[in-house]
Amino acid sequence: MLSKKLGIDLGTANILVYVPGKGVVLNEPSVVAIRETDKKVLAVGLEAKEMIGKTPDDIVAYKPMRDGVIADYRVTEAMLKYFINKALSKWELWKPDVMVSVPAGITSTERRAVIEATIRAGAKNAYIVKEPVLAAIGAGIPIQEARGRMIVDIGGGTTDVAIISLGGIVCSTSVKCAGNKLDQSIIDHIKKVYNLAIGDQMSEQIKINIGSAMPLEEELVMKVKGRDYMTGLPRTVEIKTNEIVKAIDKELKTIIKAIKDVLAEAPPELASDIIDTGIIMSGGSSQLRHLTDLVERKCDVHAELAPEALYCVAKGTGEALKHLETYKKSIITKR
Repeated sequence: MLSKKLGIDLGTANILVYVPGKGVVLNEPSVVAIRETDKKVLAVGLEAKEMIGKTPDDIVAYKPMRDGVIADYRVTEAMLKYFINKALSKWELWKPDVMVSVPAGITSTERRAVIEATIRAGAKNAYIVKEPVLAAIGAGIPIQEARGRMIVDIGGGTTDVAIISLGGIVCSTSVKCAGNKLDQSIIDHIKKVYNLAIGDQMSEQIKINIGSAMPLEEELVMKVKGRDYMTGLPRTVEIKTNEIVKAIDKELKTIIKAIKDVLAEAPPELASDIIDTGIIMSGGSSQLRHLTDLVERKCDVHAELAPEALYCVAKGTGEALKHLETYKKSIITKR
């Protein structure tokens, strides 16, 4: 086999690399650390994430992907190059075919930027496929059937909602409200209520450890450390689940509205299919406690979490690369 194949889930929060036959070989944060003086890339992925909020003045650790699209072209290219090289052995002579996931609402300019960055990062061919299609393939949904299937993919930067039938997207929407917005609303809540400054990593920990989409009778409790805005000194407070439920309520309403909007657009035949097949939820942020219950209650349609929800898009890239002929209708750009 001369040409290697790689699938890349190019996320705002994490980048996952999938090699057919091996599975997900890399799962690292989409973070790059750069030295300001000479613009040299110092670290990528896990190593760079460790540096966030802890770097000296001349080193900046930041995320080149914003809301699922490229915010900094040059840095994204360096990041892709790092992940492609890390996934292949250093003796690899052939350039790989790379399939990259993009949000459903991507513009043609943003799409071109992803293609250019992938080719320049060392790909022989670049294929671009929309995230909901890949998430559905990765979740094991037979998308080629003449039957409506609904997928909700909640990542770090975007929530993609789509109804898929006969291998294509019938109606979809993409909202820039997902995991990162939930984290930000937790930061804002703790600042407002406790006068405490916390970082992105701490707010993500709060969301994972005690966060929930619906109030709990037996609340979970977590000690949160931060800096007091008044005294400037470190301080610890105790946070409970139900205040996090209130803090993220507005963002969850935006996600629910996106799901309702797509359901309202669905042709009647497909709407009746979705009542039978339900809503499948994928992406890291869909793992929030009781989120499927909230969706079910608000939309009156059964909702369930896909197996290995975090890896659905990455697995979908691998599956689509294996069967390019079958899924060629779903590929929006090829070069």
